[in-house]
Amino acid sequence: MTSIGGVEMVDWNLAVATATRFVRPGPDVSRDEARAVVAELRRHAKSSEEHVRSFTRMIPEGHEPQDTPVLVVDRAGWVKANVAGFRELLKPLLDKMQERRSGSPGGALVGAVGGKVTGVELGMLLSFLASRVLGQYETFAPATRELPAGQNGGGRLLLVAPNIVHVERELEVDPHDFRLWVCLHEETHRTQFTGVPWLRDHLEGEIQSFLGETEVDPMTVLERLREAAQSLSGARPEGEEDEGRSIVELVQTPAQREILSRLTAVMSLLEGHADFVMDGVGPDVVPSVAEIREKFQQRRARGASRLDQALRKLLGLDAKLRQYRDGERFVCSVVEEVGMEGFNRVWTSPNTLPTKAEIAKPADWVARVHRKAES
Repeated sequence: MTSIGGVEMVDWNLAVATATRFVRPGPDVSRDEARAVVAELRRHAKSSEEHVRSFTRMIPEGHEPQDTPVLVVDRAGWVKANVAGFRELLKPLLDKMQERRSGSPGGALVGAVGGKVTGVELGMLLSFLASRVLGQYETFAPATRELPAGQNGGGRLLLVAPNIVHVERELEVDPHDFRLWVCLHEETHRTQFTGVPWLRDHLEGEIQSFLGETEVDPMTVLERLREAAQSLSGARPEGEEDEGRSIVELVQTPAQREILSRLTAVMSLLEGHADFVMDGVGPDVVPSVAEIREKFQQRRARGASRLDQALRKLLGLDAKLRQYRDGERFVCSVVEEVGMEGFNRVWTSPNTLPTKAEIAKPADWVARVHRKAES
């Protein structure tokens, strides 16, 4: 992370510093235990490759996709990786906003103050998330010495060791089984991106299209945020109904909602597929998988506290929980009807990805992709 100061729209260094300062401390572990956890997670990540590839059959036999590194990180390491990814993804939008602001009176002063405020806000958000994420396939941050990546711009698999230890203790499950179970899920994501070469560019294109539709006039953005705050607080104009949307959804333009619908469908597919795979592989390699799955589902559903539930609603994280459930149901239904090879047609091109409506009605995807191909 290079020193940026307050001249950009977001003070990225301040975001990292804020998140690192306010993130919850991890579980108490000795140095020897920490080393053992890291070593075991690396072993499980390696063994998961063969399990996932054999089960999914996404990668043809004899074909070796580009390798991407496995990084076992702490909460601060997860924050730094995600800030680097956000900075890369948001650069075109922030450059546009910077250009717009530079011509306005007092633009430099507003930028210096605004960049620090935004940095603190982003840091607080990441401090909340950093203690909850077990693993992630991060694909957008550029490769650095601290954050290596695969060849040709590939990403890296992050396993957040303190969070994995915290959850396995909270659930009172076998730690060795739980660590392998988590690795199966995250390895599925790595297989998705390394086995489907166009997937990363497709997602980045959709995200850039979404950001490209963002209003760059500060007054317009403030007005949208004011309307969102009114909706969330119940202070809506008389006659308007609350649709129960998150603040993220409430500040969107109609064009952004269309793009978000496509992104939601893709994310539901990716998350549901990962859950389907780890449960499919689990019985053969994770003896206590049934117990782990039941306890983990209960934890997902209830949240850790009332504050967590409120923040999940505000940030749209409840939608992510639905993505796991709806996506897994889609994958199960399609595999049951057309088999794993038939399901894998989903990875043929962006045109064969399911729509949001098809995630809810898997038979419609089968009819569109399979019936059309057979006719």
